[in-house]
Amino acid sequence: MKRLNKRQYADYWMIFAGTGCMALGIQWFYDPAGLVTGGFTGIAIIVKRISQTAAEGGIPLWLTNLGLNIPVFLAALKIKGRQFVGRTGIATVLLSAWLYVIQPLDMTQNDPMLAAVFGGVISGAGIGLVLLAKATTGGTDMVSALVQKKLRHYSVVQIMQIIDGIVVLAGLYAFGLQAGLYAVIAIFITSKVSDALMEGMHFSKAAFIITEQYDRTAQALMERLNRGITGICATGMYSGDEKCMLYCVVSKKEIVDLKEIVVEIDPHAFVIVSDAREVLGEGFLEYGGR
Repeated sequence: MKRLNKRQYADYWMIFAGTGCMALGIQWFYDPAGLVTGGFTGIAIIVKRISQTAAEGGIPLWLTNLGLNIPVFLAALKIKGRQFVGRTGIATVLLSAWLYVIQPLDMTQNDPMLAAVFGGVISGAGIGLVLLAKATTGGTDMVSALVQKKLRHYSVVQIMQIIDGIVVLAGLYAFGLQAGLYAVIAIFITSKVSDALMEGMHFSKAAFIITEQYDRTAQALMERLNRGITGICATGMYSGDEKCMLYCVVSKKEIVDLKEIVVEIDPHAFVIVSDAREVLGEGFLEYGGR
């Protein structure tokens, strides 16, 4: 039996923690407020509400989520094979298990805005952790991948947006317009938080420096900031002069020092500063290769 390496252990812990966060967001915020944000969990919230007239408390979220995913995974196993299902199967089972363990609790006391904000943040963090572990929680993601096999002129994302849109519209019918509008806010916050987690929270700054004193400037930056500098050959299209443009990536704290050093050497230097969302390599984050 193949042993797991440290990175794989970390991935499975992220799946475990991420699905737990997702379940918290659903059970403590989305479900009590009736916020349907798409996916199989959104369908589960609708089913629970509709089934409350036939059974006390309605059909549990974990049961609907698991019941919907089982045939989808069997189809995926047949069409795409075991490798495609992989970690997603584990994440789906864990999410259903968390939904079973974590009991519903209205943390916001019927405040839909708080439910949308806090539910979005917690669910977004959970989704981000699961995606960082190269997994998904099945649901509409898996359905979209299967449908795309037949409708190849559409992307998986386009199909998923249509399916999730239908789920959100169904939520409008079940819970009303107000809950639907708050659900849109929750979806927006969820996507922003998960994207931030995926892209990295360790923001840096990238600087392009155009100066006549490029040798002195590069030497000063390397010595005083201990950062690497890249010289890029460039041509001034107005003057036609050949120039050496310096490129440097520094931390947010160091960008002030960088500008002071450049201005100190060449007050007429042209400096462009932009955000670098994630930087891997020496002096920054180490890449956790598999």
